[in-house]
Parts: sequence; C-alpha cells; structure tokens
Amino acid sequence: MKSIFSDHIAVVSKVMDFRLQRQNVVAANLANINTKDYKPQRLEFEKEIQTALNTGGRMSMARTDQEHIPAPFDPKSTNAQSLDQLRARKIQGADTVDLDEEMAVMAKNTLAYKALSTILHSNFEGLKTIITEGGK
Repeated sequence: MKSIFSDHIAVVSKVMDFRLQRQNVVAANLANINTKDYKPQRLEFEKEIQTALNTGGRMSMARTDQEHIPAPFDPKSTNAQSLDQLRARKIQGADTVDLDEEMAVMAKNTLAYKALSTILHSNFEGLKTIITEGGK
C-alpha cells in the first residue's frame, strides 16, 4: 500500500529504536559497575540491518543525483518492511565493566541518535511544507 511516508523513514525509526535499546543496555552496565560477577552486555544490530536492506555490508551513502559519487546503497531498492521482524542481539561482554569504554559507547550512540532525529525532523518538515504549501 502506498504511503506518504517513504521507506527510509521506517528504516530511520527502526534504527532509532535500536539506538535507544543500546543506550538502555549501556546504562544498565554503568549501573552495575560495582556489582560483583556482573558481565557487561552489548547490543548488536548494524550487520542485521545491512543484511535486511541487502546492502552487503557496504551501506555508506545514497546516490540521489547523477552528479553524486556512485555508491552501492540505493534507497529506492530498500525494503523497510523487512526490518519489522528484525531483533537486536544482546551479547555478553568481558569480565568487568570498563567505565571509559561504556562512556565512549554511550557518547557515540548519543551522537548517532541525534543525527537520526535530525534526519527524521527534516523529513517531517518536508511533509509539513508539502501539506501547507501544496495547494497554493
């Protein structure tokens, strides 16, 4: 069924969900930093998303204009519905929680989440413009 929302909005929202889950896993690791025998966990999903989108692990950039540098990822050929069944994997980490490593993962995850929210915001602003200005 045709939708006003493009497939990449579904992809971005799914990745944001995974980023939020990762943030919760890191927060749990930090909360248990002094817990005896606690093993930190990791949440992995990047390879699964690339596999679901059939990018062959080369998801680097989209080519939306003939003047752009060629890239293997084509947003028009992605199937966002294939991400609905996708689940992130929790992996047991090393023996102890490393504060510096957890903080680095949290910072990287936060930056990626903010970038994704900026992309999503831009998409909805574009839809808003179409709705409000389209009839003029």
